[in-house]
Amino acid sequence: MNREELAAELALIVGQENVLTSEVDRTLYGYDAFLETALPDAVVIPGSTKEVSQVAALAAARGIPVTGRGSATSLSGGPVPIKGGIVVHFSRMNRILDIDVENRAAVVEPGVITLDLQTAVAQKGLQYAPDPASQKVSTLGGNVGENAGGPHCLKYGVTTNHILGLEAVLADGSVIRTGGQGENASFDQPGLDLTGLLVGSEGTLGLITKIYLRLIPQPEAIKTMLAIYDSIPDASNTVSAIIAEGIVPATLEMMDNLVMRAVEAKAPAGYPLDADAVLIIELDGLADGMEETAQKIMDICRAHNVREVKAAADAAQRAALWAGRKGAFGAVSRLRPNYMVCDGTVPRTMLPRVLDQVTEIGRKYNLEIGNVFHAGDGNLHPLILFDARDKEETGRVMAAASEILRACADAGGTISGEHGIGLEKLKEMEFIFSPQDMAFMGDIKKALDPQGIVNPGKVLPG
Repeated sequence: MNREELAAELALIVGQENVLTSEVDRTLYGYDAFLETALPDAVVIPGSTKEVSQVAALAAARGIPVTGRGSATSLSGGPVPIKGGIVVHFSRMNRILDIDVENRAAVVEPGVITLDLQTAVAQKGLQYAPDPASQKVSTLGGNVGENAGGPHCLKYGVTTNHILGLEAVLADGSVIRTGGQGENASFDQPGLDLTGLLVGSEGTLGLITKIYLRLIPQPEAIKTMLAIYDSIPDASNTVSAIIAEGIVPATLEMMDNLVMRAVEAKAPAGYPLDADAVLIIELDGLADGMEETAQKIMDICRAHNVREVKAAADAAQRAALWAGRKGAFGAVSRLRPNYMVCDGTVPRTMLPRVLDQVTEIGRKYNLEIGNVFHAGDGNLHPLILFDARDKEETGRVMAAASEILRACADAGGTISGEHGIGLEKLKEMEFIFSPQDMAFMGDIKKALDPQGIVNPGKVLPG
């Protein structure tokens, strides 16, 4: 089927205005924040589950690849249509269908922007906890696909811990519903955990068309602290010591000097330019006892050679600290034309060792690396700076990134905390999975997608 014929058939489903086939449009829908790009044959923008189902059925009948796409803020190539075919873009399916205050639940379509939902539920005294740094633009469907985290995942968990159920269109166009929904929603539904299977599958098992979310009450009080260190190991050891004390803050974030300097040059947030590292530590919950817990944390920081630890004086200072942290990736982009974000996770106690290894790998490949990451759960995000126009340098970046992930795996960690495998880490899957493990995952993929047409080429090697 040529492109014109495909576009004509898709137009019968969604309307001509919702089918894009120009070279410019196809280029715009052929990349994310990773390095690889590819052109789809057509982009379709459905407005309902029924239309998604009909598009999938058409693709199955013709053997055409189908790739779902939200805002494409992903960092590992997840929505890149590496095999061509149809990109299903969910921008029209962007409605918050229900906010159930009594049952602390919400129902949304996949194109809803994460921050839009968080703002809507906050007006009702509730909170949707997962908060990826891209929350201003990332979609909830993409968050589900990647099992996104964020600073607050230390205390509240990642996306999967807040999903009650899903509606999804499978490879043949059939529609399924998983998990609990409505007043009977719960995490202990009988039968196989199909919701858990779909969350984090990076769109390789089906297209998510509806999401049933768990909400939690807003905290009564919040206290945010900035701890300044002249040594990255001291900052890292503080993280382990806080958790070992039995304290689980809402967030425990770390930034190194390179990242702080980039942030302060772009939009000053109050980070010191001469420190090696800072921790952003936030408590939330009941006001009763919070000051005592904050004092314990400050004492632990002082026991680990903190230069200074101070609490945000007001909401404006807290907002500035978080604006700096969540704008760190954008700030670093001013330093070189490109950067590669690694995403490995290690046990907290291994942070000093692995961060030393990251530094050594940077020296080995003559690359500048900055660090900004979720220290509380050991989720590293080394940012490797480079110029993608320099193919030799790009090759060094890819080799360095692979070595960093190997170091994470060897330390008892894993090769992704929240950014997924996508196209980026296919060969690194062998660092943590045996051939039997990957064959079993491949069998699941074949069972749900016999033709291999749903977001092909992602997650599983070969």
